Amino acid sequence: MEQIQKKLPLIPLRDVCVLPDNVLHFDISRKASVAALELAMSMEQEIFLVMQKDPQVTEPAREDLYEIGTLAKIRQLIKMPGKIIRVLVEGVCRGQIDEIEETECMWAAFTIQKEDTEADARLDAAMQEAMRRQLAEAYAKLQSMQDKGNGVIRHLEEVKDFSHFMDQLAMNLQVSPAKKQQVLACISLQDRYSYIETLLQEEIQIMEIRNELNKEVKKKVEKNQREYVLREQMHYIRKELGEEDTESDAEVFRKKLKKLQADDTVKERIKKEIARYERISTNSSESAVERGYIETLLEMPWNKCSEDNTDIEKAEKILQADHYGLTDVKERILEYLAVRQLAEKGNSPILCLVGPPGIGKTSIARSMARAMHKEYVRICLGGVRDEAEIRGHRKTYVGAMPGRIVTAIKQAGVKNPLILLDEIDKMSRDYKGDTASAMLEVLDSEQNEHFQDHYLELPIDLSEVTFIATANDLQDIDAPLRDRMEIIEIGGYTTNEKLHIAKEHLVKKQLSQHGLLAKQLSFSDKALEKLILAYTREAGVRELERKIGKICRKVAAQILKKETKAVRITIHNLSEYLGKEKFQPEKRAKKADVGIVRGLAWTSVGGVTLEIEVNEMPGKGEIKLTGQLGDVMKESAMTGISYIRSVSRKYDIPDDYFETHDLHIHIPEGAVPKDGPSAGITMAVAVLSAITHRKIRANLAMTGEITLRGRVLPIGGLKEKLLAAKNAGIENVLIPVDNEKDLEEIEQEIKTGLNITPVTNMEEVLQQSFQKGNKDDH
Repeated sequence: MEQIQKKLPLIPLRDVCVLPDNVLHFDISRKASVAALELAMSMEQEIFLVMQKDPQVTEPAREDLYEIGTLAKIRQLIKMPGKIIRVLVEGVCRGQIDEIEETECMWAAFTIQKEDTEADARLDAAMQEAMRRQLAEAYAKLQSMQDKGNGVIRHLEEVKDFSHFMDQLAMNLQVSPAKKQQVLACISLQDRYSYIETLLQEEIQIMEIRNELNKEVKKKVEKNQREYVLREQMHYIRKELGEEDTESDAEVFRKKLKKLQADDTVKERIKKEIARYERISTNSSESAVERGYIETLLEMPWNKCSEDNTDIEKAEKILQADHYGLTDVKERILEYLAVRQLAEKGNSPILCLVGPPGIGKTSIARSMARAMHKEYVRICLGGVRDEAEIRGHRKTYVGAMPGRIVTAIKQAGVKNPLILLDEIDKMSRDYKGDTASAMLEVLDSEQNEHFQDHYLELPIDLSEVTFIATANDLQDIDAPLRDRMEIIEIGGYTTNEKLHIAKEHLVKKQLSQHGLLAKQLSFSDKALEKLILAYTREAGVRELERKIGKICRKVAAQILKKETKAVRITIHNLSEYLGKEKFQPEKRAKKADVGIVRGLAWTSVGGVTLEIEVNEMPGKGEIKLTGQLGDVMKESAMTGISYIRSVSRKYDIPDDYFETHDLHIHIPEGAVPKDGPSAGITMAVAVLSAITHRKIRANLAMTGEITLRGRVLPIGGLKEKLLAAKNAGIENVLIPVDNEKDLEEIEQEIKTGLNITPVTNMEEVLQQSFQKGNKDDH
């Protein structure tokens, strides 16, 4: 049999299969495809079309294309927006690719496939007619099942050629392009007939299953509708007969409404909502929304209160038993209880406990609730940035719910609980609203008596709620919000306080959590003290509790392995359970030195001492600052140097000294960022010492902000800084005179052994700093 070979431009198609004797359109945009189309138009408007195996491939090679394609005639081109060309083609005949040539566009050399194979030659006219009728009947059956018209069937009846008939029928089948490609690949009439017959039978079977499913769904819908009508009729009949043996949801709501402790305004609103609920169809989505709203209103403790504890002595015992220290907080709660006992109704306190992590801010709130006999609910505000989290969503929204405040009161079951607003400084804001502004009404004792939640749409009284907020940094709280709260700052614990907390609370708690008895594991006081100083460095006790828990786990494992029956932790065996010491205690300098001064700083984990070093060297008057210093600290250093330059003659410093010498100020632990103005006087003293070669007292530390005229300004975190000086063995500390009043609030335990000298200006600082009668020999 003679086969015709041709070479034409090729266009790869994505998810489109063109069969012979069929007309269809497709869109192209690839440069290679557009080039092939333009080339074909310049020739005889003939193009070779082949479908891609994977439509996701953008630059297909030969292995990405099927072997069998279609020779097609281009009938029409339409340019679409976005450099897209819509092409209308008519399939002519099948072709099998012999080779592909890749240039600016793809060329395909292919062989035109003829259907008159040996197998097809044996199919006489009668056999072809039988096959044709079989396919036509199956297709007509499929069309009737799909409720489609007979236009396609009438068109197929007019096609005389059996090969064209099958291609036309396959093109009209709603099957995947891959299956149409399989039809294209069937060169033999016999094979093509068998495959199309299989496709038709599969589609008929799918439609039968689909129709069955539709019938089942329709039956269920009709059944539900029928049940609804019968139920409504039954309800009406029982109502006419006076039978009240069954209760509707609305009747249940009305019974709950009678028992509800609430004002008449609230009850009247709920009554209207119940009447509205009755009028809504139970199948309506609005019915579920209304039901949830009524249930929320009925669950709210509108006028339900718990009785507060009036026994101050009992409350004090509970607070003292649960926590060591925290004197200011305990005093404030006892004052509130005293006022409530004397006055009929006093404003509930809105307190904000501010302090470093791990000092017990959250746990003291739980202990306060226990001492006051109040229900306790905690709301974590860390990361909350949607105003609706506080005020709730309108009930018309899908998935609407009350805000966190109302939810907390509902959870407490009374209108006067203690609500802990944890991490109030971690709230953020975004395009959905400002959560801090939403909290203003909640935390204002003059406004929160009529707090409006968007979901409830009824004012709720928050004036009897005791709000306790916690924060790590007061600066991160918005000023208007901060103004509405009573701030109680809680400092870090001393070593002695941590020792008491560990002995009285942490060890007992961890033994209980790990299933150990006191006789199985005990700690010596020296071991606990070493654990505090050598394995933790924090203001609170959270890491200390973790270390005690680690020891408990190791001892529990030893007991179960029968390696020991009881363990006592001492300073000698502590490292066996916790490894080598993590922190070395800070030590004072052993001798007086030039250009080295000890400063005091506050960090998030407590106070530390900073050793500031200054070197002077010949140069061009440059000043270097190293040690990861922040902008404020750098400015303090420059202020200190400017002050020294202004008094240089008093200390016999040559006039050209700062033009002929470089100064390098460094604060060790260079990997740790440092900032703040409180090291101003320390850096100034270190610079003057380096320039004049006068030694600084070894047992001295200082803190204070410096001005250009040498005044010493107050600083913060005095307690933590004095504690750091005491732990480092420093005996003399210089502080700003304006901080002298703060000494009264610091425990005597910290001040004992420290010679604290208030200073007003740099002259006093320098008098106290330089070691008398000593000068470095240079």
